[in-house]
Amino acid sequence: MALAAQWSLNGEENKNLPLCKLRHLPHVQIERFTSLGTAGAAMALTQVSSNKCCGGFQKVFEHDSSELKCRMKFGIYLPPKAESAKCPVLYWLSGLTCTEQNFITKAGCQQAASEHGLIVVAPDTSPRGCNIEGKTSPGTSPWKTNYRMYTYVTEELPRLINAHFPADPEKMSISGHSMGGHGALICALKNPGKYKSVSAFAPICNPMQCAWGQKAFGGYLGANKSTWEAYDATVLASAYSGPQLDILIDQGRDDQFLSAGQLLPDNLIAACTEKKIPVVFRLQQGYDHSYFFIFSFINDHIKHHAKYLNA
Repeated sequence: MALAAQWSLNGEENKNLPLCKLRHLPHVQIERFTSLGTAGAAMALTQVSSNKCCGGFQKVFEHDSSELKCRMKFGIYLPPKAESAKCPVLYWLSGLTCTEQNFITKAGCQQAASEHGLIVVAPDTSPRGCNIEGKTSPGTSPWKTNYRMYTYVTEELPRLINAHFPADPEKMSISGHSMGGHGALICALKNPGKYKSVSAFAPICNPMQCAWGQKAFGGYLGANKSTWEAYDATVLASAYSGPQLDILIDQGRDDQFLSAGQLLPDNLIAACTEKKIPVVFRLQQGYDHSYFFIFSFINDHIKHHAKYLNA
């Protein structure tokens, strides 16, 4: 991977400074830089914001996604350790209606990530500005053209992060909330060994059996329910045969979507028990589905991942 960077500072382009040196120049604000992927294709990032936080930096970048065919943003927290060494990466997937901003401004993960030396990447949850009509035929273009978030999260985004930042490509984990919690679970279960650990807050655990999931799967995947199974965490857990994957799940006892039968954690726990997949499931009395809940227990999740990523 070529890491010589083309970058601009205050509108002036500088093309010859290696990225490894650029990262450590004091007081330099990177606005844009480009690296070359393994196939030689340019992957350009534009910095949207940068804020000093817990000794490191909370940044937001945007880029043109080849998978989603649109501009995408992601938040990335770089701990102090990243100034001198490669760091493990924790990917976070937010819930429905969220952007990259919700987690980085509300969850409070930065202090624990700083202490444990973890890079935390939080992408936007959906393609933006694609002007897709709601009545488009499910499973066909243009849905199929832009809504490729699974491939974006598991392939394109890690390539981008590994190319531009001091990330250890062999050490990554994944977590998320609600819809994103389900996404984290299926990414780990569909890719044995790819992620060192997985956790979730109030995940949708068995979408084939709840109204939310049936509506979404019918819209994006079509009416053939056999194609839904590849994206249902409970079904995937029942067929899992990879290396041991320790799962941490926190669920608010007063979550309105739990009582409405949308989350169905008991189904996932039963499947994991049958396959002897270790699950720590914590039902938290008095907590709901909000970011106040996530903020209350995010440090435990960072520690859970650090145990495996820093081993």
